[in-house]
Amino acid sequence: MAVANLTSEQAVLNEVARQDHNRRAIRIWLGCVLLALFALVLVGGATRLTESGLSITEWQPIHGVVPPLNAQEWQEEFDLYKRIPQFQLLNKDMTVDEFKGIFWWEWAHRFLARAMGVIFGVPLLFFVLTGRVERKLWLPLGGIFLLGGLQGAIGWWMVSSGLQARTDVSQYRLATHLVTACLIFAACMWFMRALSPHSNEPAPTRYSAKLAGLIAFMALFQIYLGALVAGLDAGMSYNTWPLMDGAVVPGGLFVQSPGWINFFENPKMVQYVHRLGAYALFAVVAINMIISLRAAAQTTHARRSVVLFVLVLIQAILGITTLLLQVPLHLALAHQAGALIVFGFAIANWRGFYGEYPRQTVIAVRG
Repeated sequence: MAVANLTSEQAVLNEVARQDHNRRAIRIWLGCVLLALFALVLVGGATRLTESGLSITEWQPIHGVVPPLNAQEWQEEFDLYKRIPQFQLLNKDMTVDEFKGIFWWEWAHRFLARAMGVIFGVPLLFFVLTGRVERKLWLPLGGIFLLGGLQGAIGWWMVSSGLQARTDVSQYRLATHLVTACLIFAACMWFMRALSPHSNEPAPTRYSAKLAGLIAFMALFQIYLGALVAGLDAGMSYNTWPLMDGAVVPGGLFVQSPGWINFFENPKMVQYVHRLGAYALFAVVAINMIISLRAAAQTTHARRSVVLFVLVLIQAILGITTLLLQVPLHLALAHQAGALIVFGFAIANWRGFYGEYPRQTVIAVRG
């Protein structure tokens, strides 16, 4: 009987070790996915800032992987670009060589987007077929993959808005595209954190988890507002701080009718609301840090609250500097990178209050 018990205990230990190994492998994979998504969002930001997003006027999911390879193919691609309003109204003096400069940004963005399907889908299929993914994770991870496919369609829906009557893409569709990317990023971060070991320290207060969720939502909303700012080129004007157009509350916020449309189509109002969103996020993160340090200064939760505050502070400095210098490319990309880092850490911080994802096999410690 003793031998049988020993064999059973060893089997349990082996199974727990196997789960540890599999979870570590999945965390590494999701970490690589997050890095690739981070790069994809930054290249997308550069594509927008350099006004390169309309340089490829057709959606060719398979054939589009191969860029033009000779002078004739470059000319054919350039001729397609000449048909759209952006060329006819803004870039009619552009040469083929100048066209290549904007083409490569958009091509790189689409190439990375296609690569994401491979980076996510192939390892997921391998993990599922070899039994390395717990069954309860099949549906959520499969849902992330499907959302990635939908994101590709949203990307083309966004680009198509600038091919007929506009010289740029719709700010509404740009914001939808960016928020969807952030949701995919958040889901990957959530499950990577869920499969990581957690401390058993209690939350500083009974409201800490809800406050962490609020911060994550506010960070996402701030990214949405930033997308509207980018879509309207609202950061190119009113480049002063802390006053805006010489006032704390500038005039001209409700010049369009109906009034609600100003929140989406009036560059002045959109930038002003983005500023207010930044102030609100900064205040809530500061309050969260103070509460956490007072209630449980030595805990992991409190230390995370300090890190989150520092990240938001750096992001605020980047945002102000970007505005004052009239949105130079390198600072604008740093600001966008900072937004994603803040959001990702906010998601990880939020998930940290719920403990490690329940295991299929556990070892019970008896006193």
